Amino acid sequence: MRKPAILALLLAATLVIAACGTGSDTKAVTLTLNWYPYGEHAPFYYGVKQGIFAKHGIDLKIQAGQGSGKTVQAAAANQTDFGWADTSALAVAVEQGVAVKSVGVFLQTTPASVQFFREKNITKPQDLKGLKVATTAGDALTKTFPAFLKQNGMAETDVQVQNIDPAGKMAAVLAGRADVLLGFASDQGPTIQEKAGKPVSYLRFSEFGLNYYSNGLITSGGTLAKDPDLVKRMVAATAEAWSAAEKDPQAAVDTMKGASQQLPSPTVLLEQFKTTLTLLHTDTTKSSGPGVNSAADWKATIDTFLRTGVISKAQDPGAYWEESVAPRG
Repeated sequence: MRKPAILALLLAATLVIAACGTGSDTKAVTLTLNWYPYGEHAPFYYGVKQGIFAKHGIDLKIQAGQGSGKTVQAAAANQTDFGWADTSALAVAVEQGVAVKSVGVFLQTTPASVQFFREKNITKPQDLKGLKVATTAGDALTKTFPAFLKQNGMAETDVQVQNIDPAGKMAAVLAGRADVLLGFASDQGPTIQEKAGKPVSYLRFSEFGLNYYSNGLITSGGTLAKDPDLVKRMVAATAEAWSAAEKDPQAAVDTMKGASQQLPSPTVLLEQFKTTLTLLHTDTTKSSGPGVNSAADWKATIDTFLRTGVISKAQDPGAYWEESVAPRG
């Protein structure tokens, strides 16, 4: 056989081998975040960069979100394969009959908070009376803030709620058009502090009687039924990515460069992610890896949502959480 023919056969064989190794086993998957990318999301970008998702046969595309409520609805409608959303928004959707489930909560202490410049001397929820509160429709906090007020002996009418778009919410506080904003302590606060050059303080929900499971991975009931193997692989890859990012926070946030035009500065990103790492566990799961949940913690969260009026009827944890695919150990 002549050399050209041999070379042609070798080339054909190489192409076949390459196709077998990268073709049908890898699936394009979309993940819609709860918000524009910020430090909390570093593990997903790190997982892509480090090849963790690819190792599990996933070609991950990360998309910005506009509030957990919208992300939950998008996942339920199969407009995204997976979502990253707050458990309160998930619980409300489940009560409304929406076919969506958690496959692992990673932020097990809520970062939900009221944020403001320290100079306002706000130290307790009652200090909010009469103040202008900036929030965003569709955000998880639109459901839990009334519960926070109720928990602390107040009503929604005690404050002036202003519904503003995500970017405008911070601008309103910076310009003095709003006194405080609702957001995650691991998100807006560090950005506002850097922009204004003055310290920001918080009323954290978890420190005033309202703690619950927060952000985690969700998917639709349809995806769980049709492709449970994909869900298991996505869950495993996500847990591995979070474990890897936890070991090297700086490297993790460095992979977020260029993720969004709204991306905070590298300094803020690192601060956001380090704050996020303090929220990963309860006493029950503190010896476990990221994303490992317990039925007892789920029940406590559901009871909190019922007691504070986020939901009107409590269901068993299995109505909200698909334990069969969730991280273990």
